[in-house]
Amino acid sequence: MFSLSVKTWLTALALVCSAQAVANKVYVYRNAEGVLVFSDAPQSDKKAEEVKLTTKPTVVPSEDTSVLQSQTQQVAQQTYSISLQQPLDQATIRDNTGSVYVTAGVKPSLKKGLKVQIYLDGKPYGQPMSRTTEILRNIDRGEHQIKMALINGSGKKIAETETNTFYLHRARAGG
Repeated sequence: MFSLSVKTWLTALALVCSAQAVANKVYVYRNAEGVLVFSDAPQSDKKAEEVKLTTKPTVVPSEDTSVLQSQTQQVAQQTYSISLQQPLDQATIRDNTGSVYVTAGVKPSLKKGLKVQIYLDGKPYGQPMSRTTEILRNIDRGEHQIKMALINGSGKKIAETETNTFYLHRARAGG
């Protein structure tokens, strides 16, 4: 006799179950190499046996996802605005660690799938984030320009703040 692995038997069982959903009858026979072959048609030149299946295929109704699609469309159709609340334009920040607290306001409120990107001195600072507050660390002393942009799930800018200028003062070592 031929010994078949568990994997082979499970594959055969899966074929039989999936075949049941399509065909009314399933036949099994051994080919010239002794391998079990499952078919939905009897082989005239082979000694095929009909497999009696006692289970019916399970049909699961599909889920209604139209609610999710309408929410995504609503986010895409809404007009958003973003405003830079901190630091204020022309603000002077005194922080020896170079930390700058940045806060934005988004209207309507920030929805899932939208991200906020900070731009410091015209370059993206960090990765887009799903919050409107961030602490910038170890910023060099001097004059800086900052703005924030609201980005949709496709990576497209859908709103942007005005550019604010702020001045960071850090004490020098030794005077």
